[in-house]
Amino acid sequence: MNKQELIKVMAENADMTQTAAAKALDAFEYAVGSTLQMGDELKLVGFGTFKATQQPARMGRNPATGEPVEVPAKKRVSFVAGKGLKDIVNLD
Repeated sequence: MNKQELIKVMAENADMTQTAAAKALDAFEYAVGSTLQMGDELKLVGFGTFKATQQPARMGRNPATGEPVEVPAKKRVSFVAGKGLKDIVNLD
């Protein structure tokens, strides 16, 4: 499923226009991104938790030349599914 298909499903399930669903999805994406950027985590009970963790800088290798390369520090985003989402996914 891509973003446009998700917007269509959201619009149908929430009885709203696709334009309104697109705005809602954009607002959700912004809220998640800005929350993680500030270093907080976002917990949606029953759905899951979004968290950003700091990855330290490390030494890697260029696969083509074998030469050492410094990989800079960065934030890594993770998502842990909640019980409600796991239950939905594991329906038989």
